[in-house]
This record gives sequence, structure tokens and C-alpha cells, in this order.
Amino acid sequence: MKSHASLAEQFNRDENRVDWHNETLWFIREKRDKQSHQIPDWEKLRETASKIKLNVLSNLDTYLMEFERNALINGIKVHWAEDAEEHNKIVLSILQEHQVRYMVKSKSMLTEECHLNDYLEKNGVEVTDTDLGERIVQLAKEQPSHIVLPCIHKKKEEIGDIFHENLNSPKGLSDPQQLTEIARQDLRKKFLQSHAALTGVNFAVAETGEFIVCTNEGNADMGAHLSKVHIACMGLEKIIPKREHLGVFLRLLARSATGQPMTTYTSHFRKPRDGQEMHIVIVDNGRSEQLSKEKFRNSLKCIRCGACFNTCPVYRRSGGHSYHTAVAGPIGSVLNPVRNIADYKDLPFASTLCGSCTHVCPVKIDLHNQLYELRQEIINSGMAEPVKSFSMKLLARALSNAKKYEKLKKTIKLGYRYVPFLLKNSANPWYKHREMPEMPEESFKEWYQKNIGNGK
Repeated sequence: MKSHASLAEQFNRDENRVDWHNETLWFIREKRDKQSHQIPDWEKLRETASKIKLNVLSNLDTYLMEFERNALINGIKVHWAEDAEEHNKIVLSILQEHQVRYMVKSKSMLTEECHLNDYLEKNGVEVTDTDLGERIVQLAKEQPSHIVLPCIHKKKEEIGDIFHENLNSPKGLSDPQQLTEIARQDLRKKFLQSHAALTGVNFAVAETGEFIVCTNEGNADMGAHLSKVHIACMGLEKIIPKREHLGVFLRLLARSATGQPMTTYTSHFRKPRDGQEMHIVIVDNGRSEQLSKEKFRNSLKCIRCGACFNTCPVYRRSGGHSYHTAVAGPIGSVLNPVRNIADYKDLPFASTLCGSCTHVCPVKIDLHNQLYELRQEIINSGMAEPVKSFSMKLLARALSNAKKYEKLKKTIKLGYRYVPFLLKNSANPWYKHREMPEMPEESFKEWYQKNIGNGK
């Protein structure tokens, strides 16, 4: 598996794309700030949401059983999946029971996490993603690069080429309105021919047994209302205790995600309509194990708004695919290593630890602290890169002893002055993308001793 650093290097070869990607995401971050500043009790909302989620995590078994009980009363069939494999098998068994060969799917990061599309395609079920961004990356045979903006890495000209190759649109078309209309006409056929629809779940209410799906395109509603079978898939942390708590989260979600006051469609599903079957699959897939880890359990509060993506200077300049996982960005750099540290040991280092992700998180996850803790675990367990471990040990020895530090400083200063090519070369990862700073004539310590230490 390639590392974040090597994949980010590939993304950075196209400087224009990097600049555009960075500016677009920062624009969304600025929209988030404007919306949050218009609400006087924004910080109170964040604190309330955080406390509700902490309460859920402390009583998760109770709320899950309450949700199941009420969902069954409502006529929803409830399934439990221990891992991705079991989740995929449950979905396939439902589709096979109803002899479904075509299924439409709205955005669901859980199914991306479980690689459901590939599994169903291999078992004879054609899956069509109906969120426009998801549909674009599906046609491009790529994974989403952002949990809210799946094709943020694509330019309109590239989307035109994808539609020309897959949907027979005119060559060279790049007008967003025309491209959207082409996608709409194609998706309309898919909606009408499919007998099953799959949606994600933004929130599941224990008190009522209902679940809520938030979209801006109405595709989840179109699929669910036209289908004979509606399957909803959710991670077990999506529970909230009461319906009255929805107001807190809905005010935070869209503002944090895209800078909107509210998503265009906020749909409540409580029971199947006459003649329809409704299923909900509740998935663990490592979440229980994460819940048991005190340092990292509160990352399960995440409501998948993507605000930490939009503000992160590393994500904005490295692209979502560099994280080689379904959920990228700062939150992905915590969730994935916590569950599988061996495969994702590079991700906690894909951060500046600036704290901006923590600052914007609507449920107050201390992301930068958790990234730091993961770094310590990786280093202490001996899984860090050998070169990094060796260099850090040398620096630790030098920085812990004043005499050694002064000797190292003089050596580096002489080397930088007389043999600068030792640092200014392509073997130095820092030098690949930055200009090396000029060495100052005197250090701060030397300046201090000369100007302050002598009583001046």
C-alpha cells in the first residue's frame, strides 16, 4: 500500500489543481465561518451536541436496543452486522430475496467503508450511485475524495470528458448546468428501473425508531419512494436519544459542511409505506473496539460534516485520495489508524497539529490531540519509518544536552555555509517543495546573551 506522502506527491505534480483545490475548500470554510457567526449560541450548540454524543457513547447499548425495539414496532426490519463482510452479505441477501438486479444508492460513506459496490457488482447486482458527485467518481472508476463533496478534485472539463465517454454527451461540453441535466436524465431511467434503493443514515432516533437522511439533491427521497425495498445502512454511533435533539444537530450539520443554514432535504423515515419493505442494517466494523479506547472514543461523536477536511492545510493541498481510505482528512487520520494501525500508520503524520480541525468540529472532537497520541503510539511501538526514528533519536540526544546542542548547531552552521548541497538536494523531502531558509548570522541565544544577558 502506498503512503500518504507518496500519493500526495502525485497530487502535487499538478500545481494548478492543488491551488484550485485549496482555494475551493477554503472558500467553503469561509462560508462555514459566516454562518456560524450569525448564530449567537453557536458555541452553546457545539457544547450541547458534544454532551449529547458523549451520553450516547456512555449508554450505547441501551440506546441501540431502544432504537431496535421502536423500529420493529414501526415495521422496519432490523439487522446487525459485526463487520464489513457481514454487512455486505446482509444487503445482498435482501436483494436476492426480492430478485433485485438493479439498485440505486444515495451517498453512504459506510458502504464506501465496506466496499459494498464492488461486492454487489461481483454478485450480479448493478449499483448506481445517484448523488451527482458520487455518480461522477463512479463513472470515473474512482473512490470519493471527500465525504461531502465526493468529486471536489475534478474540474468541469474532466467531468465533461467522463460524461462523453460514459453517457454519450457531446465532446468538449463543460457547462455545469448542461452536465447536470445530462446526469439527471440518465439517473431518472435508473430510478425507474430499480426495485431497491439504499440510503445512508445521518441520525437514528432511539426514542421513535426513525432515521433521518440529509441531502441537497433529493436523490435519497426519489430512490426510497419509488422502490419496493428500502435498505438503510448505518454505523452504530449514529444514534441520538430523542427527537428533540435533532434541532441541535441539524443546525450544526449543514452550516459546518457547506455553509448552508440547512440541507435542502431533511427526510424522516419512520415506517415503510404500504407494499414496501424497509430494512436497516446497523454496523459495528471496529466501532466497539474503538469505544473501548479511552483516548480515542470521542472521535465516534463525528457527524460526517467534513468541516475538518475543508480547514486542514494538509488535506487541501494533498487531496483526498492520498489518504488511501474511504474517510480521509483529519477525522479519517484518527478513525482508520485506531481500527488498523498497521495499514494506516502514515495518516497521523499527515497533519501539522495546528488544531484548526478541532476548532471547527461541530461536536468538539479534539482531533489534533488524538493525532498526537496516535503518533506517540506508532513511535513507541516501533512502527515509525526507520529513518524518522533514527533522526528523532539523534535530535533528542542533542536537544537534551546543552553542550551537545551547541556542538550540533556549529556543525550544521558550518555545513550549511560551505557544503549547502548536503541539504539542498532532492533527497531532502523538505527541499522538494520549499526553499531552504538562509542561516542567520547569529542565533537567538547569541543575541540574547549579547543584548539582554549582559544587563542591557
